[in-house]
Amino acid sequence: MLQYDVIVVGGGISGVMSAITAARNGAKTLLIEKYGFLGGMLTAAGVGPMMTFHVADRQVIKGSVGELIDRLEEKKKSPGHVTDTIGYTYTVTPFDAEAMKHELELMLIENGAEILYHTMLSAVKISNGTIESLTISNKAGLSEVSAKVYIDATGDGDLSAWAGVEFTKGRISDGACQPMTMNMKISNVDIEAVKAYVKENPDEFPYLKGNTDMVDKASRLSVSGYELTVKQGKEDGSLDFDSEGILFFETNNLGEVIVNTTRIRGFDSTDPWELSKAEIEGRRQVRNLEKFLKEKVRGFEHSILISTGPGIGVRGSRQIKGLYTLTLEDITSCRKFDDVVAHAGYPVDVHSPDGKGEVVKDEDNITYGSMYSVPYGCLINNQIDNLITVGRCISATFEAQGAIRTTPIAGAVAQAGGAAAFLAVKYGQKTKNINIHEMQQILLNEGAYLNI
Repeated sequence: MLQYDVIVVGGGISGVMSAITAARNGAKTLLIEKYGFLGGMLTAAGVGPMMTFHVADRQVIKGSVGELIDRLEEKKKSPGHVTDTIGYTYTVTPFDAEAMKHELELMLIENGAEILYHTMLSAVKISNGTIESLTISNKAGLSEVSAKVYIDATGDGDLSAWAGVEFTKGRISDGACQPMTMNMKISNVDIEAVKAYVKENPDEFPYLKGNTDMVDKASRLSVSGYELTVKQGKEDGSLDFDSEGILFFETNNLGEVIVNTTRIRGFDSTDPWELSKAEIEGRRQVRNLEKFLKEKVRGFEHSILISTGPGIGVRGSRQIKGLYTLTLEDITSCRKFDDVVAHAGYPVDVHSPDGKGEVVKDEDNITYGSMYSVPYGCLINNQIDNLITVGRCISATFEAQGAIRTTPIAGAVAQAGGAAAFLAVKYGQKTKNINIHEMQQILLNEGAYLNI
């Protein structure tokens, strides 16, 4: 049986940032990933841009995830942090997805971590509140691997759930989760024509509040609106799924956009049968939307659909029950924590599971310039002593998760998970007993922003 200090399950932004920090500090680290590339939702579900690294004009997400953007920008594979021309948040960070895959891989290898691709978690062996080993499956069949500390970066909390960690799922009242989205990458979009339409039709773009000149304030365009166009499409049947508007973001590559508009409701991403049905419905909606964009949206007349996914985008599913559960009040009141691991300023962004009403009203959301925090207690639990959970499935309420599920903060939180795993290995401690100040010092040494 192969043995490691730290095993990370999942190669999304959270898994990679955890593995980098664990390996960089000296832990023998293995990252297991089901695809043949890294990046998770950013590269396997077409999610982009990353948003947001900032609180007003201050960059508060730095560290390894900040280093990633610096490296991409140096190679001209990202324009860096640009103004959000929608006006929803402070900045967005476009990137080239293929470059993202490679850069994450380079960062892992440079820091000494091992990567095992095309491999999935199949079973977890538990003894006396400790994970002893994992059964994994790949082209070689079933095998076992073992570590002193494990990091769950599966997104859906698979490792945590299978190990017996308590969790919630979706909305408290009925367990319904936020809708999934099949993202579309479309090229040959006439961006200048889009900008002209926005300026000529301010009523279509309420987020801008009449300030349509926003579209000229960034090197890459972000657009949310077309509400009247969508309403007409639903009335005449040319748009055959429920959506409030059209949302798209220009990538690093000029004239190429990611369209985040399909809405696949009523499915559970932790159920393989439902997930399969969601993929099928997502592709059906994509074909309808592709035609609608070409026929109804100026600038898309000659556009070309490059890709979908390749997998459906999942906003939320399981949330572990950690030593601390982050709440909406913690977010909106900007509560400070002694065991803080990351800060952020992205609004509480919860998509209604049934499409009815706002989950969190604007007046109940964070105010401009507000900075909230995530504590280490959200990453650890009372059931398993050698497990750390990172990513969108950490301990948070349904509403609070809507703020912390985005990739920059997930990456920042996960860097702390890697530091904590290293310390637990170094001192032979339970993950809930590590020295918080020593963990925070590792993060500061690696360029993270903690405001302590």
